[in-house]
Amino acid sequence: MIALPPMPPMPPMSPRPGPLLLPVQDPRAHGVVLDYADMDALVADLVMPDGASMYVMSALETSRELIRHSYYRYEFATVAATHSLFALEHVLVERLAMSGPLPILIERAAETGLFTAELAAELDRSRRLRDSLTQGTETSAALNAAGAIAMVRAVFDAVALLLRPPSPTEETEGMETAESIDVSGSQPEDELARLWEEHRRALYPDSFRGIDIEGVELILLDADVAGLVQRELNGGLDDSGIAILWACIADLDKSLPLINSEYCASYFAKLRTMAKLAAARHIPTAT
Repeated sequence: MIALPPMPPMPPMSPRPGPLLLPVQDPRAHGVVLDYADMDALVADLVMPDGASMYVMSALETSRELIRHSYYRYEFATVAATHSLFALEHVLVERLAMSGPLPILIERAAETGLFTAELAAELDRSRRLRDSLTQGTETSAALNAAGAIAMVRAVFDAVALLLRPPSPTEETEGMETAESIDVSGSQPEDELARLWEEHRRALYPDSFRGIDIEGVELILLDADVAGLVQRELNGGLDDSGIAILWACIADLDKSLPLINSEYCASYFAKLRTMAKLAAARHIPTAT
């Protein structure tokens, strides 16, 4: 047996470091609060709105904590104000059932009475700040904690208003709009193409991915209808495709009344209208 050389002695362990030092207050943050503990009171009224999705809660909570920690890093205050706009835009798209630039969404929400013109102006101030940062005309040191609180509070207030249960009038408005299109064949030939383009730009409701209602998996139903409509526009459906389309319409009729999300209900109501318009092309004209 070959003798192995002795192992070299282990080096002595370095002494354990002392307690970690707390971050030092950013000197630019002086004058807002006396110490870090007071930052809790500064953000105390930023309460998470009821009914917020995980995405919205994450964006708002991150904004709130960025303000708290701007005590140590001044620029976090500006980042908090602009980051909160992710939550605002997400909720606006769902509540209005439309996509578009943020200033258009804010304006539309004010026009429909979802929040006041004053609140809309405060939200647009945050949006302009975000655009200025993007364009390089402002830096991330544009706001102190107090300024960020005002902007982020406006977003919290707007999101809370947007997440309120809709009135009966609001609840039926989107469906009535979608159902107001006559599918008897009297619409112009390009109406289906227009609806298809609108559908392509619409955002699928994230909270309904993987959800099935009465045995109908909504995201697969959406994909099936979209594929059939595209085939209809690109040359027309055959008999098999028409039969599948009518089956999809039956699934939409069954599941749509059970959807408890305003945006999702509006999304699938418009999908049903598009499907019926495509199917109506293959209904024989009465003689």
